[in-house]
Amino acid sequence: MEHHNTRSAAFLVSAMCLAEILNMIGIFAFPALLPEFISLWDLTNTQAGWISGIYFAGYTVSVPVLTGLTDRMDPRRIYLGSTVLGIAGALGFAVLANGFWTALVFRVLAGFGLAGTFVPGLKALIDRLGEGVRPRAISFYTATFSLGTALSFWVTGLLSAHFGWRLAFGFAAGTGALAFVLAAWTLRPRSPALKQPAQGHFLDFRPVLHNRQAMGYIMAYTCHTWELFAARSWVVAYLTFALTTQSEGWANDLPPSSVAALTALVAMWASVGGAELANKYGRLRVLRCIMWGSAIYACILGLLSSLPYLLLVFICMGYFVFVQGDSATLHTAVIQSAPAHQLGLTMAFQSLIGFAGAFVGPLVVGLVLDLTGGGASNWSWWAAFCSMGLVVALGPLFVQFFGRQNK
Repeated sequence: MEHHNTRSAAFLVSAMCLAEILNMIGIFAFPALLPEFISLWDLTNTQAGWISGIYFAGYTVSVPVLTGLTDRMDPRRIYLGSTVLGIAGALGFAVLANGFWTALVFRVLAGFGLAGTFVPGLKALIDRLGEGVRPRAISFYTATFSLGTALSFWVTGLLSAHFGWRLAFGFAAGTGALAFVLAAWTLRPRSPALKQPAQGHFLDFRPVLHNRQAMGYIMAYTCHTWELFAARSWVVAYLTFALTTQSEGWANDLPPSSVAALTALVAMWASVGGAELANKYGRLRVLRCIMWGSAIYACILGLLSSLPYLLLVFICMGYFVFVQGDSATLHTAVIQSAPAHQLGLTMAFQSLIGFAGAFVGPLVVGLVLDLTGGGASNWSWWAAFCSMGLVVALGPLFVQFFGRQNK
């Protein structure tokens, strides 16, 4: 008999979304202050890309283990332990980071924390929900990622401006502690209730590789994360460059970190809306519109830095509607393509491959900027954004290719 938590679905979803937000306050703390750190530590764009990307490298190397285990043990235990890792990463950065190498260490540790909270948190949630409410719960949980992103940019920028960057990272550690308490209270301990026991080694991904439908969506998700985290990691630096091309004006007082927060808020609703459109018009059709639209938008955006700053802000907000509009659709598609007894394994592989893109994307953008003049011209930023657009354009092609092989 399938066991469900006696607490209401609305309560569980709301509480876990709030815990997700609290755990994410530090996720974009470094990109939010990227220009400051480049100046403070005399970093190259490539080094800055490494620090931004290493967070997701930590996620990538640990997520197969942490998510794969959710088929065999209560994800609650993984979630709580990983929250502690995230707290340690943020607190360590706040107290001890003083340059490139120490920043790498504590950002990768924080990435380990995300690996054990984001997807295992989703698994813990859907394990406690009935089948009928799962698709919408997935949409809201994944869309909440954007709200966490927004608050990460906004809170970090605000606290750093008034109290310094070390306190901003320390605050992220404090919100992680609140997430621990909330999740420990919300998620009652339970054992995995599988209709079919998990078989084989928990890191044996061959069953996922043979699931062609799931593989198509996983590869598309990888293209999505490449663009998403590259854009998130560099948008503050791009807007900071754009400000150097502007004449004086009241709109110029809007900090780039606050603009990044606004784009993330808009993107949250784009993710939910994209999922609803996919339900109505079909996933592949909607994914084509969103991902190819995002690719075209990216290739244009890099040329627009000399536009009036306020206009550029609205254009960036429109761009992130496309960037995030496919997120919930892809998550739901992967989950619904997986057999129940392989759900954790499939989600682990999705995170492994997907967040490899999240690691490489910011690094490639930094490399492109260094190779094209260091981000000091429209041409340099055009090349950087094109590197994102070319990758995301491949997403629908992967879905179609693997879908044909599945027939």
